[in-house]
Amino acid sequence: MAELDLMEKIVSLCKRRGFVYQGSEIYGGLAGTWDYGPLGVALKNNIKNIWWNMFVDGRDDMYGIDAAIIMNPKAWEASGHVAGFADPMADGAMFNTMFETSVGAGEEATVAYLRPETAGGIFVNFKNIVDSFHPKLPFGIGQIGKAFRNEIAPREFIFRVRELEQMEIEYFIRPEEWEEAFEQWRGAVHAFNKAIGIPEKRVHELEVPDGERAHYSKRTIDFEFDFPFGRRELYGLAYRTDFDLSAHEKASTVELKYQDPETNEKLTPHVIEPSFGVDRTFLAVLASAYAEDEQNGEKRVYLKLKPSIAPIKAAVFPLLKNKPELVERAREIYTDLKKDIPQIMWDDNGNVGKRYRRQDEIGTPYCVTIDFDTLGETPEMLDTVTVRDRDSGEQERVAVAELSAYLQNRIRV
Repeated sequence: MAELDLMEKIVSLCKRRGFVYQGSEIYGGLAGTWDYGPLGVALKNNIKNIWWNMFVDGRDDMYGIDAAIIMNPKAWEASGHVAGFADPMADGAMFNTMFETSVGAGEEATVAYLRPETAGGIFVNFKNIVDSFHPKLPFGIGQIGKAFRNEIAPREFIFRVRELEQMEIEYFIRPEEWEEAFEQWRGAVHAFNKAIGIPEKRVHELEVPDGERAHYSKRTIDFEFDFPFGRRELYGLAYRTDFDLSAHEKASTVELKYQDPETNEKLTPHVIEPSFGVDRTFLAVLASAYAEDEQNGEKRVYLKLKPSIAPIKAAVFPLLKNKPELVERAREIYTDLKKDIPQIMWDDNGNVGKRYRRQDEIGTPYCVTIDFDTLGETPEMLDTVTVRDRDSGEQERVAVAELSAYLQNRIRV
């Protein structure tokens, strides 16, 4: 299929199936804002949970925070954002893309900004983490949160927006260790892509040359993805040297050094920053998963999502919705499964074929059908159900007593 045609299909599916809606749609929308529906929230949370488990909870050298969105404006002056966070407008003038707001009322109000990135909150909390937890170098601080950029021309669906969500890490190191740490995080970025089902062949590393890097960076790699509208930046990996801690120390007059507990040596740590956009990751996952084929002579659209990231892990059907004994047994099985697998759906709308198509389109990896054999019409199949695989369409009889374990073993991958 043509790539732009693919983008239209993804946008249409997102609206139709409750992944992403236009922000403020009943009022004509607001450019660069999007609302995530029930399935979109579930998919986004799965992405964030995998990231958090991999990079924060799964490591011994990481600390998680959730910093305030509105910070003292002096922090953005120190970091260079007030002076330099700008895009050229059509007439050549520069336009600062930070959203400006005010704190307080009347004459007492002061200018403040909605944060343009989550990293600022991490750097101003460096001293707090050191004082509270006494970590040893190297260590990192991770955060997931909203950021805001007053984009002149938001475009390409959820790729370039005015309200976005970031997953960022600042990893503090000794200056002489930066190259080794940079390579370790480079590998970690690729490992994350694999974990969420983004194929390696669609990800490309771009070494950002001198003159094009951010003002704080000594080395940057952009991880670009082949989106339907072209190759664009997905993630960034930057070596920020000691720019941020030194700048905040100077502006705040608060010492932001690290003291080695064994040698008492004081130093300003350098930083490696892997930065991930949640919305762009979401779009890359959908673009990677969208597929079309034929089953039983009919065209089918499905999302070939990894089970671990799929918003719905399994759907439970009674074969017929007008047979109380089937519905009752199916409800019992559904209720028991939901205790072990919260991301599960009940579906009795339309015939089974239509239910399969609907679940395929939202990426549900397994469909469980309760039929008359479950109730003992065929004695040897009593208390078994049919489990259908999304990708192959193959069906397997599974004992109800083993169903939860059967599904849990398969949805972790």
